[in-house]
Amino acid sequence: QDSSDDIEDVSLFDADDDVSRRSKKSKIRHPVASFFHLFFRVSAIIVYLLCELLTSSFIACMVTIILLLSCDFWAVKNVTGRLMVGLRWWNQVDDDGRSHWVFEARKVSAQGGKASSEAESRIFWLGLITCPMIWVIFAFSALFSFKVKWLAVVVMGVVLQGANLYGYIRCKVGSRKNLTSMATSYLGKQFLRQTMATEDQAAS
Repeated sequence: QDSSDDIEDVSLFDADDDVSRRSKKSKIRHPVASFFHLFFRVSAIIVYLLCELLTSSFIACMVTIILLLSCDFWAVKNVTGRLMVGLRWWNQVDDDGRSHWVFEARKVSAQGGKASSEAESRIFWLGLITCPMIWVIFAFSALFSFKVKWLAVVVMGVVLQGANLYGYIRCKVGSRKNLTSMATSYLGKQFLRQTMATEDQAAS
């Protein structure tokens, strides 16, 4: 178990200079995991959009959507994240009642044998980010159209998929302290580049 400070970086969208290694990374190594990573969350969205056309039973639609969202939360949190990008997270509560985030990252060997596939990484992160945004849009739509009965279902979608998104972002970038230091370092480099460019223009 690695703490948030000990997480090793996992390749997401970085291109590889070696052509042979790039061809290996582009392959989907876990097609079943990739399929179910999108299946449950996309199915929940489709059922939400078409449920009023398919059936008049609100209870049946609500139960179906919640079951799909719950299966998606469990699969993404425990299976697809570990297989597709080598990351896993969970939250544990101590005896004192304090909540702690725990993160795991797969160790990458020197030969790159366990490196994450770029195709799987794209599928994982696009699905992880896009679907919660869609549920947020559904939330505003249900609120402004006064569909109060659907608010509970939409909020469940936002909470469950948003929790996975938050957990994996924390798992990828590390603690908030690390994220702040990265932002500060980036801004410092940009400021230094602008200063040097201004000095070069003044000298010329």
